[in-house]
Amino acid sequence: MSKHEHELGHEGEKYDVDQMHDYSHDAPRLAAEQVGLKRDLRLRHMIMIAVSGTIGTGLFLTSGNTIATAGPGGALLAYAVVGLWLVFVCQAIGEIATLLPLPGAFNAWGGRVFDEAFSFQMTWMYFINWALTIPAELSASAIIVSYWIPEGSKFPAWVVPLIIIIIMVGINVVGVKAYGEIEYWLSILKVCTIIMFIICGILVDAGVIGGVKYGMKAWHVEGAPFKGGFLGFITTLVSVGYAYGGSEMTGVTAAESRNPHKHVPKAVNTVLVRIAFFYIISIFLLASIIDNNDPQLKGGDAATAPFTIVFAKAGISAAANYMNAVVFTSVFSATNSDFYVATRMLLSLARNGWAHKQIGYTNSRGVPMVALAIVTVFACLSLVTIFVGSGVVFAWFVSIIGSIIFQSWLMILFLHFRFRYCWKKQGRAVKDLPYVSWGYPYGNILATLIGMGCIIATCYLSVINPPQHPGADATAAELKTYKDTRDLYAQNLLGAWFPWAFSLMLFTGYKLVKKTKMIRAEDADLDTGRFIPTESDLKDLESHGPWWKKVIQFLI
Repeated sequence: MSKHEHELGHEGEKYDVDQMHDYSHDAPRLAAEQVGLKRDLRLRHMIMIAVSGTIGTGLFLTSGNTIATAGPGGALLAYAVVGLWLVFVCQAIGEIATLLPLPGAFNAWGGRVFDEAFSFQMTWMYFINWALTIPAELSASAIIVSYWIPEGSKFPAWVVPLIIIIIMVGINVVGVKAYGEIEYWLSILKVCTIIMFIICGILVDAGVIGGVKYGMKAWHVEGAPFKGGFLGFITTLVSVGYAYGGSEMTGVTAAESRNPHKHVPKAVNTVLVRIAFFYIISIFLLASIIDNNDPQLKGGDAATAPFTIVFAKAGISAAANYMNAVVFTSVFSATNSDFYVATRMLLSLARNGWAHKQIGYTNSRGVPMVALAIVTVFACLSLVTIFVGSGVVFAWFVSIIGSIIFQSWLMILFLHFRFRYCWKKQGRAVKDLPYVSWGYPYGNILATLIGMGCIIATCYLSVINPPQHPGADATAAELKTYKDTRDLYAQNLLGAWFPWAFSLMLFTGYKLVKKTKMIRAEDADLDTGRFIPTESDLKDLESHGPWWKKVIQFLI
């Protein structure tokens, strides 16, 4: 094999790797997935991509419904519990992705340390997750823009998603650097909005502006602090999972980071700060200022979004327009990330032989063009769903996507346990890892228990209280209520059980056809695709400058 080529291992296809990182002759060879990609993401891109994955429509729009459903205490607890689970998931991702920065990320690890069928199932499910997220976000874009369109207007709802799709294709064709730059600037806008909200929220709650001192009064109204009790709490878990979804994206972007040994740990170490600052403080302020029985919380648009209500109480007359613009940029940013991750999942599937090999083609800019074309087709599904009703489609997609995210997080923890076991069985020391997740194994055990509890609770919630037909003599209002309840029941049932049923089909089907066996810990491949830092990379890892700069560098 030439030093400029890497054998994919199926059908004799080879890819040029001249553009790739400068590996030494005795270094582990490239993984098939990595060939042809460009390492163009800088540290600021990686940090802001991680931030962008945290702040989205789930926080801006669905947080109000969470407070209305579970009360201030229930909502805060839901975000705190799921957030704690996510912290240790990201630590697990950081440890392995720093060592093995593969485009398939955690989805590819199963084939290395456990069973190839596991990776096949995980990668396809994660691709499905993002393939569904794209039309979900684009459906939301139609809802958001409708705020600015006069009632009775004949403006076609499908135009906005179509324009976004065209722009997304253009960005992805340019390459990963364009994706990183756009995410960087859009993330800054969202971060500034959260900071503005927190400052306004504190001043409004204290009565400094707005003329009303709220304090903790909203925690003592009827239903608060835990509205609906335990059922109210678990009802919000999937939507909270959807809000947090995307934070694990750091594992995918590691493959195109200039220095994964520096960038990935910094990105995952900010997760705890981001959850505490962006979510916990925001939800606490929202729940303290707005009563959980306020009818506006279930509005679902920018005008009735809880952030807008607080800005309005602060005397910002253009709050609704500003928040609508911010939410729209969040949808744009999320769709940008969706396109990126979905194409990289297809690339991973093709390069591992789990999809047609042509899907793995990358052009001179490192863009998987065939994968991009397929993802664009999925994006066009949003144009069809709009005619069904954007709000209805968005709600159904949130149920399914939230459950797939929960499944992925639980499996990441399992693979991290397995990875550590394989690492130890091969006689390797933990100190030899380029990044060591903190809190292992106790943090992983706690996170696994939280994850299993969330999933069991969601499945339990989906089967209790099935709708009862009101009878032949029911009124029109009773029939409508029954149909709405029936649709919601079906939505929850599909969301809770589809990911597990389909995953089982994928795993068992692949295992039966390919007759795969569980990989012995001693035989696990923990070297192919490892990032080998150059001298300049190692120098970049060192802290530079005065002590206060080092503190800032540590925090971000």
